[in-house]
Amino acid sequence: MSDQPIAKPVLGIESSCDETGVAVYDLQRGLLAHRLYSQVRLHADYGGVVPELASRDHVRKLLPLVRETLTAAGLSVDDLGGVAYTAGPGLVGALLVGACAARALAWSLEIPAIGVHHMEGHLLAPLLEAEAPQPPFVALLVSGGHSMLIGVDAIGSYRLLGDTLDDAAGEAFDKTAKLMGLPYPGGPELARLAEQGQSGRFRFSRPMTDRPGLDFSFSGLKTQVLLAWQNSDKTVATRADIARGFEEAMVDTLRIKCLRALEASGAKSLVIAGGVGANKRLRAQLAEAAQRQGFKVYFPRPEFCTDNGAMIALAGALRLAAGQLDDAQIRVFPRWDLQQLRPLQPAGGV
Repeated sequence: MSDQPIAKPVLGIESSCDETGVAVYDLQRGLLAHRLYSQVRLHADYGGVVPELASRDHVRKLLPLVRETLTAAGLSVDDLGGVAYTAGPGLVGALLVGACAARALAWSLEIPAIGVHHMEGHLLAPLLEAEAPQPPFVALLVSGGHSMLIGVDAIGSYRLLGDTLDDAAGEAFDKTAKLMGLPYPGGPELARLAEQGQSGRFRFSRPMTDRPGLDFSFSGLKTQVLLAWQNSDKTVATRADIARGFEEAMVDTLRIKCLRALEASGAKSLVIAGGVGANKRLRAQLAEAAQRQGFKVYFPRPEFCTDNGAMIALAGALRLAAGQLDDAQIRVFPRWDLQQLRPLQPAGGV
């Protein structure tokens, strides 16, 4: 197997949780094709992701999705120069499905494969857009499992500026929706309901904004909403008003922390990534703040905020092009510190 930087398209596989994503990315031509299969219906009856069911469904859908994506890109497996897959963090069984399939494909084709950090994929997702950020910048990674502020000195060189002390932002969205009786997945349902609510009727605290620092905590906010809901008349209008109050508190907290991080780091660019990055109110408030305060903010398109294969293909292509290869051993990391990644030293331009 050659250890020279690749110049062919890279296949990306994402299987860290409950979505099977496959994409083909070429450093010269960009994103050639991507496909996504969501397991939302499979897990809806359980009110959350069942790891064993998720793993089995990845087994069922992954290879057909690979074939479909390659056909959409007008390619065969022989046209590939490498395979990238999510190696962590995530559900261990789901990760192993993607890792084993990627390794087997790479071995059979005698091409390199590389495990990608799931959060680096999210962080680099804005590079899929025509107007892409250039380091240094601050990144807000907000999803069901993470709420982090990252200082990006260069691609592959990351500093943790702030983290959640309890619930992640997306997790708080989902749990709050569940306690108010909204269907699974709750986060998007709560955001839709909030659009119908009256602003100001319920005002909740902006956690940890009354003290210095960049860490997050959302468990107390969730408790405030629970008490407000339990003591309310539980009408449709009230539920929408509580949802509006929760979303406003969440978005305002994220906005305040982002502005603090930019000030502390001296960066002039902000990247928003992860599933909560698709939230309309968050995007609108940060875009308004950027215009008012003179920094630039970058968002992936909504379909690339949630888990997807395109971000994994991109991150893998950048690392493979820089000559970074993994050995043939299959490794996954259900927990994986983003700061442990190898710095990227590109062989050429991004």
